[in-house]
Amino acid sequence: MSESTQPPVVMPGANAVQPRAALWAITLVAVALSLFQLYSAGIQPLGLFYQRSIHLALIMLLAFLMFPAFGPTRGRGVLGWALDAVFFAGALITGGYLVLFLDEIINRAGFWNQTDITVAIIATVTVLEASRRAVGLGMTIIGLIAIVYALAGPRGELPWLGEWLPGIMAHRGYTLDRVAGQLYLGQEGIFGLPLGVAATYIFIFVLFGAFLESTGAGRFFIDLAYAATGRQRGGPAKAAVLASAGMGSISGSAIANVVTTGAFTIPLMKKLGYKAKQAGGIEAAASTGGQITPPLMGAGAFLIAEYTNTPYLEIVKISILPAVMYFATVYLFVHIIALKQGMQGMPRSELPKMRNVMRDGWHFLLPLAVLVWLLMMNLSPMRVGFYAVVTMVAVAVIRYALWYFFVAPNQGEPVTLERTKAVVWSGLTKLVEGLELGARNAVAVSMACAVAGIIVGVVGLTGLGLKFSSMMLAFSGGNLVLALVMVLLASLVLGMGLPVTASYIVLIVLVGPALTSEFGVPLLIAHLVVFWYSQDSNVTPPIALAGFAGAAIAGSKPMETSFQAWKFAKGLYLIPLFMVFNPEIIIGGPVPVVIWNAVIALFALCAFAASLEGYLFTRMSLIPRLAIGAAIFGVFYPSLWTEIAGVVVMAAAILANYLASRREAQAVSS
Repeated sequence: MSESTQPPVVMPGANAVQPRAALWAITLVAVALSLFQLYSAGIQPLGLFYQRSIHLALIMLLAFLMFPAFGPTRGRGVLGWALDAVFFAGALITGGYLVLFLDEIINRAGFWNQTDITVAIIATVTVLEASRRAVGLGMTIIGLIAIVYALAGPRGELPWLGEWLPGIMAHRGYTLDRVAGQLYLGQEGIFGLPLGVAATYIFIFVLFGAFLESTGAGRFFIDLAYAATGRQRGGPAKAAVLASAGMGSISGSAIANVVTTGAFTIPLMKKLGYKAKQAGGIEAAASTGGQITPPLMGAGAFLIAEYTNTPYLEIVKISILPAVMYFATVYLFVHIIALKQGMQGMPRSELPKMRNVMRDGWHFLLPLAVLVWLLMMNLSPMRVGFYAVVTMVAVAVIRYALWYFFVAPNQGEPVTLERTKAVVWSGLTKLVEGLELGARNAVAVSMACAVAGIIVGVVGLTGLGLKFSSMMLAFSGGNLVLALVMVLLASLVLGMGLPVTASYIVLIVLVGPALTSEFGVPLLIAHLVVFWYSQDSNVTPPIALAGFAGAAIAGSKPMETSFQAWKFAKGLYLIPLFMVFNPEIIIGGPVPVVIWNAVIALFALCAFAASLEGYLFTRMSLIPRLAIGAAIFGVFYPSLWTEIAGVVVMAAAILANYLASRREAQAVSS
């Protein structure tokens, strides 16, 4: 049967109708990419540019196969396939040229020939097109603006455009050859640090998450959360919070968390009595927490480790407390709403039993235990990811083999040659599915990192980072709080067009120098603050992607759901401020000081949730709510007596609320 007469197939993840030949090609390239990454991670490490160039070439091939040129709802047609053929060639040239001629290029050391420049231009165009398809038009436009900005100036290709640049933004301008060479052949362009992290650490952990997902770990974490919290007030919502924390260690993606856990939790929340917009907002806020939850933190943990030259395990350890603070805030919001609306837990008969959940899924904890143990042994994250993947596959094979040879025969399913062949084929199919899913899940992140490399290259070439720092200092008047508000607003604007990872990279390159050198924020805290603020586009209207995903599942209005998510995710804005003004919880200090700061931070966040919701033990009047809001600023202020005063005010307001609830209960009983 010819390709044109074969029935089209809808491919999960790309949302596009694909002919079978394209699906086979996607599977082939995806599996080849995953096997290449496993080989370089655990068997034979490759040189920096070899690893990154081969990775990018395969990622771009996969992007062009997965995402048709004219959108997911239209067939490729002759023109579409012709364009794809051109860009397939561009992807192969992009990676192949460096692999074949790397020694000669290094020997030329900046004195590039015309072939180098031609390939550099082809590579840049190919990367931008792959980004348009896999990430979105916003990312591509920002990359193009960066390139045009580099070309503007009296000595550049676009001298007339330089006349329109404000004084502080002006620069000398660069030729097309200089810009192309910087982006393709330099160490701060396309093949710079962002893509380097994506091609090593990020991919291998995304692959690990894909194997966990394909083997049913997601369902295990959800059942575990329900078994632990289902009988409590607002049980499904609390399960959503815990399941999203667990899923965050797998997917590291807010939208993936919403889709995965929300399909189970949102309908049950609505059934229990939560409004549709509340159910969608709770899931979106909880799922956003998955991106700040170790060990993956989206891709942030690896990027922060590389940018700050801090061991990956250290990033994981210092991120645990802030993540606990965030989820504690969301959890309390959920509990307060359940109390306000008089909700009860789910019947025991409708919940999974903890014993059964652990019996059926305990093996999913083994790869995570191996991962943590190897990290503690100070192995490189890339090698740790490799062993985690191998452990996941081995555990799945051993567990199924034990069931097949020892349990199934006792249930009347004897071992036969035909059944064995079917089982082996099914296992190989699952293996291929895991390899393919991991590669497909990595496409958007890798392409975002490649275009982020373009932006970083232009910033380094033009000195834009230092200029942005001067602008930031001027606009904030040297006030750190105003500077952080500017970072927050910039992250929100960038988040409308960029994925979280790219938003973080661009922001830290632009505002990081100002935060550290001008405002004295420690380097590690500056990165964590920017990374946390980069998450806000998931839950902040008007563009709240996780909120929109939650609304789609809940059947609620997107904007209403997004505002609910924004309310529940307030920890996303307050916790970074606490990091800045109380750095001991991140960079360490005397143990009593660290414990004191951690306790008052958790207390302040919980009090803030009660104040915002207007309820704790009973309804709160306006005055104690305002008092708690003011006291929070005292807790954040780095002065012991001010912190104590803030804690006393919040404790007094909460005690008054408790006594009021007791009086109401006595009045009802009498």
